[in-house]
Amino acid sequence: MSILYLLIPLSLILLGLAVWAFFWAVKHDQFEDLEGPAYRILFDEDDNDRPPEQRQRRDEAQQAPGDAAPPNPAPGDETPR
Repeated sequence: MSILYLLIPLSLILLGLAVWAFFWAVKHDQFEDLEGPAYRILFDEDDNDRPPEQRQRRDEAQQAPGDAAPPNPAPGDETPR
């Protein structure tokens, strides 16, 4: 019977932690998009996983003319003509 004096407060503390974790998740938009991850696996594109800033930088890099010179072949790697 004396174990109840330990178990009841312990269970109330655990209940309080669970309620706090739930409200923290709601406040930080953890439940905003519940269906998106389920549909995301159907597409081969990994762009959905990138933040918008990275997608924009990648699009700008693809549209910009190539500033880098082609790599120089190492000696001995030249193809004969």
